[in-house]
Amino acid sequence: MIDTFLFFNEAFPEYIAAFIFVFGAITGSFLNVCIYRIPEGRSVVFPGSTCSCGQPIAWYNNIPILTWLFLRGRASCCGQSFSVRYPAIEMLTGLLFYASWSVHPPVVAIIGFLFVAFLICSTFIDFDHMIIPDRFSIGGMLVGVGLSFCFPALHGVAGEPIVSNMQAGIASIVGALLGAGLVYWIAVLGEIVFRKPAMGEGDVKFVGFIGAFCGWQGAVFAMFGGAFIGSMVLLPILLLGRIFRWGEPLGDVKESASEGEDAEESVQFGTQVPFGPMLAVGGLIYFLGFDRYVDAYFVEFAAMVLGQ
Repeated sequence: MIDTFLFFNEAFPEYIAAFIFVFGAITGSFLNVCIYRIPEGRSVVFPGSTCSCGQPIAWYNNIPILTWLFLRGRASCCGQSFSVRYPAIEMLTGLLFYASWSVHPPVVAIIGFLFVAFLICSTFIDFDHMIIPDRFSIGGMLVGVGLSFCFPALHGVAGEPIVSNMQAGIASIVGALLGAGLVYWIAVLGEIVFRKPAMGEGDVKFVGFIGAFCGWQGAVFAMFGGAFIGSMVLLPILLLGRIFRWGEPLGDVKESASEGEDAEESVQFGTQVPFGPMLAVGGLIYFLGFDRYVDAYFVEFAAMVLGQ
């Protein structure tokens, strides 16, 4: 079956690319449900999607991206507007799935779909609630280690089956431990210097998850690349937020409004900044092609330190 799929990929790459994007958009629609229900402890399967007015959403009004465009951002049952974030997440997931497929061989690309899905859910839940659920951090870490043992190509390891499986698995474990340990000690030092928590415990586990999929190099890059991205992007947003007194929550309340969600749980734009999304961006950049440059830098750095 895999050989047949690879044949079609070589013969009709544009159709496979379109299929990957559509699959990603459909996955993004499911991720929207996860983002709103998981923090509330609700099932992501039952009941089906409903509008804030309580009416079930028909399947033909739940088509990723297209439904929002056709309905012009308003529910067909009651006319109430719903956030552009729904189709944006669907579009983002589709594009990132396509990027993973374009950069990596099929097996690694498919594993990358899961990595991307975990990152997207964690990012938007962190935006909305300032938390990263353990099912994505600790659970993702365990999944990453397990997949590394089963598919050594995830860490670029080739060779004899058993040996390569062990090497990749160890690389994943080292990445998880080093990534989590690095962030933990940075958080400890930050708390000593600033006399207040500098980083949440969820960020520690989250970098461990990234390290399990990307190795220690990816974990280190996610940490420091995330800090750089935060400095270049979030600091100006914070400044503008204080100048213009932005106070709109970053979350959408389409589905949670009917459940009476407390508005105080939402993150206020310009006042609180989660670090998890920046870690996710750093991990994505590494996984989607920047790994070759980062790994080459660490090799050169090690050679310079060792005097070779």
